[in-house]
Amino acid sequence: MTRVAGIDCGTNSIRLLVADVHPETGELIELDRRMTIVRLGQGVDKTGRLAPEALERTFAACREYAEVIGELGAERVRFVATSASRDAENRADFVNGVVEILGVEPEVITGDQEAEFSFTGATGELHGDDRRLVVDIGGGSTEFVVGNRHVEAARSVDIGCVRLTERHVRHDPPTAEEVAAIRADVRAALDLAAEAVPIDTAETLVGLAGSVTTVAAIALGLPEYDSEKVHHARISAAQVAEVTGRLLASTHDERAAIPVIHPGRVDVIIAGALVLREIVERVGAREVVVSEHDILDGIALSVA
Repeated sequence: MTRVAGIDCGTNSIRLLVADVHPETGELIELDRRMTIVRLGQGVDKTGRLAPEALERTFAACREYAEVIGELGAERVRFVATSASRDAENRADFVNGVVEILGVEPEVITGDQEAEFSFTGATGELHGDDRRLVVDIGGGSTEFVVGNRHVEAARSVDIGCVRLTERHVRHDPPTAEEVAAIRADVRAALDLAAEAVPIDTAETLVGLAGSVTTVAAIALGLPEYDSEKVHHARISAAQVAEVTGRLLASTHDERAAIPVIHPGRVDVIIAGALVLREIVERVGAREVVVSEHDILDGIALSVA
């Protein structure tokens, strides 16, 4: 077994996984998994730059993670950065700060690489020969991957809960016009994804990341977030629609009172739920298989 650390820095959150991994079998024993909402992508869609306060929030999380990695004695570390840092003009500031704190250079991966990691992490524990569509709804982008044991096709498109919220939402709850604008963006992105990925042909829809797991936790009626109950839960299309409708009608304070919604997702969960609902309707899925294992697990496996 090799002790490794994988870090996934996205548009909305930064996450750490320290695990012992068998490089041949892919067996992964989790030692520490944590997530911090840093909103690195704050304003990137509008300004094209990473905001100084967003960088500092991210660097503070990196300092915490550096301590954990040192205490657990990870032999190898891989830091992967996704949509927000891929789009930013001043991403050198981000790279230099991470190197100074963690001693490794963040890899600003492409959307296709992001999709590959997501698929590997999400499907490692699933059995059967069914064709799967893995959907990773992030803060700035969403990845679509079709395959079974291996990726057949993948595409990343620029729809995510932070990007769509910043682009369209000005009222609380959002107006019908704002909702329509989000849905139009999502549908256009689905058309784009479908040019490269046969999204309508998969037998199983697997959903990843915070927007999906939050919708699942609400649908399950959990009194508090429980990753063990969320992982591999099956949420029907009707439940996705019902939860999304409930969120659309709620105010910020009402959403904040739902115990399974992380405080850092309260303002963006409506857009995230809308993305999920549009995907479910587009592909005609009867249910979503929810996975707590995702790009972070794929990164850790790749290190070993």
